[in-house]
Amino acid sequence: MIPVYNFLQFIFLIIGFPIILALVSARKKYRDRIRQRLGFGLPWTIDDDRSSRMEKRIWIHCLSVGEVTSAVPFIKALRRRLPDARIILTVATATGQQVAEKRIGALADAIMAGPLDLRFTVHRFLRHINPDLFILVETDFWPNWLDSLRRLHIPVMLINGRISAASFSNYRKLRFFFAPLFQTFSLLAMQTGSDAEQIRELGAPPDRVVVLGNLKYDTAPPLSDSGRQLNRTPLRLVRDSIIWICGSTHAGEEKQILTAFSRLEMEFPRLALVIAPRNPERAGEIVRLARERGLQAVCRTSDAAEPTRLLILDTIGELTECYRLAHVAFIGGSLVDQGGHNPLEAAAFGVPTLFGPHMEDFHEIAEDLVRAGGGRTVRSAAEMTDAVRGLLLDLDLHHAMSKAAAGLIADGSGVVDRHLDAALDLLNPS
Repeated sequence: MIPVYNFLQFIFLIIGFPIILALVSARKKYRDRIRQRLGFGLPWTIDDDRSSRMEKRIWIHCLSVGEVTSAVPFIKALRRRLPDARIILTVATATGQQVAEKRIGALADAIMAGPLDLRFTVHRFLRHINPDLFILVETDFWPNWLDSLRRLHIPVMLINGRISAASFSNYRKLRFFFAPLFQTFSLLAMQTGSDAEQIRELGAPPDRVVVLGNLKYDTAPPLSDSGRQLNRTPLRLVRDSIIWICGSTHAGEEKQILTAFSRLEMEFPRLALVIAPRNPERAGEIVRLARERGLQAVCRTSDAAEPTRLLILDTIGELTECYRLAHVAFIGGSLVDQGGHNPLEAAAFGVPTLFGPHMEDFHEIAEDLVRAGGGRTVRSAAEMTDAVRGLLLDLDLHHAMSKAAAGLIADGSGVVDRHLDAALDLLNPS
């Protein structure tokens, strides 16, 4: 299969060379990216003499932003467990690499573009990195990578493995192509039993497939996360209030939230609303939006002394702890097309969680929450009003959603440690 694949790849490159050359010549960002992915200018920091170094080298690869997000808790734990290890992270997309540099930059020894699946390029990366273990996050299977790692007897592990319905259909049609790739893995750690069953059906050796859960669940804060627990008094919320928190909101969402609140506060005079904009500098804008609807909003950093039922949380670092006080939560960036934010921050405290339809960055978690009964999708101010009203009127519904949200988090705990233990077994075989 590999010789045929490389022959077809060679033909494609010859035919498409003029187009590729024109594209690369036209845009500097493409020139720089292609140069990196061909293995030119690899960071000198990972190319030193190993003769005097005993630490292990671990090469981790992510396709894009979602995979980088999944890898963050794993890489943090790996760095704690192996402080002297060399961690080299490659990312296929430019946006994914930017996110990696922001979130993992202090943990990795090098972050760079992943190689194109050309034989000579893959060999160049392998000679340069010289890994003791290769870890692939979720997806991005390439024949020359996996075949070269197999030939060099380097252990290969898939972590947080998943197979979508569309991917499974495509893989099954090309089973002759993908089955040999899956057989190169030393271990395939899948998110769910369904994922494990599907990858076995696609040709992965059954004895190398395990179910270890979804790494993203270990991004949730533990219930005893904070040493200082906020309460209504420093937040200046009315003492007997029932709190609805809308976290990480974006422009275009607050209008709908305030519309829902203005309808609900007449029905439920004890209801209090906390809005935490993603950008705290927008607090003044939200105060004006509230005033236009006849609502009096108070900013967290203001000098107002009177308790309020509408608070704008214009601080950084307090939102997660505030969720502890919530009766219901809404996750921002989801009614508008911003990809959503992490719903686990609220669900970890057993809070029934609402979000809009744009949860692309956390779609698996959002789907899991809805499926478990701890979350619900709302698409408008009217649906948001109905959802909050239902949770205020029906205490049995609230209890069921709260229990489901907390249960989902509990079921997902320990995922990072399970992945880490499996990786270390491959790195240090007995």
